[in-house]
Amino acid sequence: MTYEQATQFAQTWGLVLLAVCFGLAVIYALWPGNKKKFDQAARSPLEEGDDNDRA
Repeated sequence: MTYEQATQFAQTWGLVLLAVCFGLAVIYALWPGNKKKFDQAARSPLEEGDDNDRA
């Protein structure tokens, strides 16, 4: 395998891998079962109390 073939392979399949990972992340973020978890995480900075005070 030459250097040019290796770079072509890495560029092509790297792009495919990146696209698949991005698609999976979007599906995970938009999955209806995760709505409660993400809503709770979005509200957590606004809740009273400071996590640093807990001992």
